[in-house]
Amino acid sequence: MKSNVGKIDRALRVILGVVLIALPFVVATETGPFAALGGFGWMAMIAGAIMILTGGMRFCPLYRILGIRTCPIDTKSAR
Repeated sequence: MKSNVGKIDRALRVILGVVLIALPFVVATETGPFAALGGFGWMAMIAGAIMILTGGMRFCPLYRILGIRTCPIDTKSAR
């Protein structure tokens, strides 16, 4: 698996992932963190976990499908 996520993209993914995971707890009511947002709370946490995972692995499967690469090409290993 070649990395296709650059440094800035990686940092933004991790920050956004943490925000999405924390979102249901920040807007929590007395009935619980997921009652305030319903299904969106669960989706936000799953999306946040995926963002953190892809940022940590430096590989995004969707980027590979779309042919996007935000990290610089390593010319040393290409030889």
